[in-house]
Amino acid sequence: MAYDLIVVGSGPGGYVAAIRASQLGLKTAIIERENLGGICLNWGCIPTKALLKTASVYENFSHAADYGITATDFKPDFPAIIKRSRGVADKMSKGVQFLMKKNKIDVIMGMGKLNATKQVEVTGADGKTTAYEAKHVILATGARSRQLPNLPIDGKKIIGYREAMVLPTQPKTMIVVGSGAIGIEFAYFYNSLGTKVTVVEFLPRIVPVEDEDISKELEKSLKKKGIEIMTNASVEKADTSGSTIKAIVKTATGEITLEADVILSAVGIATNIENIGLEGLGVKTDKGKVLTDKYYATNVAGIYAIGDITVGPALAHVAMKSAHICVEAIAFKEGKFKHMPEPLDYGNVPGCTYCIPEVASVGLTEKQAKDAGYEIKVGKFPLSASGKASAAGATEGFVKVIFDAKYGEWLGTHMIGYNVTEIIVETVAARKLETTWHEMLDTIHPHPTISEHVHDAIEVALGEAIHL
Repeated sequence: MAYDLIVVGSGPGGYVAAIRASQLGLKTAIIERENLGGICLNWGCIPTKALLKTASVYENFSHAADYGITATDFKPDFPAIIKRSRGVADKMSKGVQFLMKKNKIDVIMGMGKLNATKQVEVTGADGKTTAYEAKHVILATGARSRQLPNLPIDGKKIIGYREAMVLPTQPKTMIVVGSGAIGIEFAYFYNSLGTKVTVVEFLPRIVPVEDEDISKELEKSLKKKGIEIMTNASVEKADTSGSTIKAIVKTATGEITLEADVILSAVGIATNIENIGLEGLGVKTDKGKVLTDKYYATNVAGIYAIGDITVGPALAHVAMKSAHICVEAIAFKEGKFKHMPEPLDYGNVPGCTYCIPEVASVGLTEKQAKDAGYEIKVGKFPLSASGKASAAGATEGFVKVIFDAKYGEWLGTHMIGYNVTEIIVETVAARKLETTWHEMLDTIHPHPTISEHVHDAIEVALGEAIHL
């Protein structure tokens, strides 16, 4: 069977690539070994947000009196919470099935692997292998939980993010190893439902990719919720032989023993590039990533890679954008698209963490801006001064903006607080358009909103604060 394009993997990168290719007139097939939608729709972005919404609702019930509401006799139904999350994921996966059918994309279930002639061999559930030919092959095989040698995931007492979403019962105690987005989101979720959570972070601060002010504010907030946080610490080993786990944690002052029902290993991801035929074709890789050019072509003609398996942040929206760029570049070569697409600007990729308070950021941190040699203007507006945040009963956090003092270039925005993941796109769009603070000061922001405090923060940076 011959195609113009075969996509291996149906996560956010893969299914977007397949749909865009079909739109541009390429005969397309997509190969998936498990569930359409990949990790994001089935085990990542979407079901975790369903869990976090439940945690938020339960937290609101816990503080109902603050809103003038009497709420009694409420409690979390853990199996029902998990069931709802799985239902949301299943609905979204079925949505991708519909999109494949709508766009006349052939779906081939099984494990895909490149062979020496650049065909894709697919091994189905029955063990039978079928070869498919295509002029172009996009690899979008994604990633999985990274395992530490001293913390092998057994799926019961030491778990990864997949197991954390479908535990049969709620643990009374949990140790979360790693404080990136995944670790913090699960720490918030389980803590909100009553699990005693300890976060162990190897680096000096939590959410270490964020601006330092964000890390400090989030740590303060999470500790206030009852989450114990240990930085400059590492789990050296874990004894799982008993009814609970005994974890030896190395700290700056010595070793201590923590006891918990379960350990969640959230120390990043490992790419799925093994056993997909890269070595046989001589496709270049480095440190677990497939090397590509700015249009996602590998060193082997006709073979491309997008999403988590390439260099760059492992985020669904990055995978989606890389899919568009890769396919449109292929279509241009085939005479089906009018121009080469614009490469992705990795310096303008937003990042979000969906705990409460939410975290959202894009661009340079204050330290990065200074280290890059910029003379900067920094403005920080606290949500304690926000009318919308006060009305919502969510006054934790702030909006922080960073500008180049010489030209007014918008270098970065870092936010923590109510609904900030929904408003970070303003900075992304403005930076894409090379907007300066001058245009932003002339831009009317609606009141009362959280988004208006971007404007307020800019006024603070320029020494023109009205509401502080």
